[in-house]
Formats: sequence, structure tokens, C-alpha cells
Amino acid sequence: MFFRIKNLFYLLIISITLNACGEYQKVLKKPNTKAKYELAEKLYNEGDFKKANRLLEQIAPGYVGKPQGERVMFFFANSYYEIEDYNFAGYQFERFLKSYPKSDKASEAAFLGAKSYYILSPRYSVDQTDTDKALTKLQLFINLYPESEYFAEANIMAKELTTKKEKKTFEVAKQFTKLGKSYILDYSVSAIAALDNFISDNPGSIYHEEALYLKIEATTNIALNSTENRKKERLEAAKMAYNNLFKYFPETKYAEDANDLIEEVVEQLNNYSEQENLSK
Repeated sequence: MFFRIKNLFYLLIISITLNACGEYQKVLKKPNTKAKYELAEKLYNEGDFKKANRLLEQIAPGYVGKPQGERVMFFFANSYYEIEDYNFAGYQFERFLKSYPKSDKASEAAFLGAKSYYILSPRYSVDQTDTDKALTKLQLFINLYPESEYFAEANIMAKELTTKKEKKTFEVAKQFTKLGKSYILDYSVSAIAALDNFISDNPGSIYHEEALYLKIEATTNIALNSTENRKKERLEAAKMAYNNLFKYFPETKYAEDANDLIEEVVEQLNNYSEQENLSK
């Protein structure tokens, strides 16, 4: 008896599923816009975003300028987001905001559009076009909707993307520093320029301390391997880089390494001072 009831239950479920699929296929193929709208809304509310999206794709252009257009366009954009097609989601949320800037859904659309590009943002070492786009949209959202329920999350995402962009720039400078020690001295010159730009452009970066330390490495490398006519000024530049690290980070974790680097710089500068005193 139990197995018979169980089998009947499964048959009922299969029957309902087949009927639902049959209804969807029937509506999908017919030109009845109203039926497509009603079924799309039903499927959307049930969480079947993939099928809802296919129906909305067919009817969305016909609802532009109509009373239901705002609702349809938001569903359409959000269905892309829900099926994780973030490229189309970002694009459709942009279209929605252009068409309905005063919509009650404008804040949510702005956030989800920005989040779509945030999700698309790649690892730091490759092209950051989507990261730039996401940052621009997140910053716009933060400025426009400071009272939004999504405000805190938007700030967290913006900070994460900012750090990712900083890391990309920082890693270039770091690589120049490494190459300067191992291969050609000119790389140290490039390292100093890159580090100076990074420090100037990103004063609050989590990489600020390490950038200041790397500048000691690069300036010391140039100074100790410099020609005599420029050696003193470069030794002084290395000492200045050392002082800057301790100025901003008195308890720096790079203290031991920095002290080891500067020891010979100070010794050679003292030799210059002694020579100058003797020549007076």
C-alpha cells in the first residue's frame, strides 16, 4: 500500500512537471505577448529565472514606453543577474537606469549593475577594464544612495577592488626592484620612478610600508653601484629613503633589513664627510 501511494505521488509530480514544461513551450512559441508576460512573471516569482529570461527577452522591446515597461525591464535585467550572466546583467541594469532613473528600483538596479561588474573583475595581474567599470559604478552608487541597505556592502566591494588595482601597480614596481638587483641597474631607476608614483598616488595603501622599504633597496642598489661623479647624491637619496620609512612607520617590520641596507650607505657618506673636512 505504501509503495503504491509513493508511486502515485511520483507520477503526479512527473505529470505536473510535464504539463508545466508543455505550457512553457507552448507560450514560448506563440506570439501572444500578454501570455508571455504573465507566464514570465509567474516563473520569475517561482525562481525559475532561466525560463523567465527567455520569455522576457522576447517581450521586453514591446514594453518600452508602456506602464508595465519598468517592471518588465527590471525583471529582465535581474533575471540575467540571477542566472549569473553578469555581462548582460550589467548592460541591462544600465539600460534600466537610463530609461527609469526615478524608479523605486533605481537604487537596487544601480547596486546590482555595479556588483555584476565587481563579480566580473579578474585577478589583479590581467587587464582591469571590468574592475575600473565596477569601481566607477560603485562610487556613483555610494555617492547617490548613502542611505541604501546596500551601502555597506558597496563600500566593502569598492575597497577590495581599489586594493586589487593598487596591487597591480605595486607588483610592477616590485618587479623592477627585483630586476635591478639581479640584472641591469637601469631597472632600479625604473623601480624608483614607479615606487614614487605609487606612494604619491596611494598614500593609504596596505602596500605603502613595503613600497617605502623597496625604495630603500632600489636607491641603495643604485648608490652603491654608481659612478663616482653621482655617487654622493645617490647615497644621500638612499639615506632619505631610509628616513622616510621610519618617519611613516617607526615600528616598521622591515627595520632589520633596512638597517642592514643603510649601513654601508652611511659608512660611505661618512667617508665623504671626512674627505671634505680634510680638504678644508
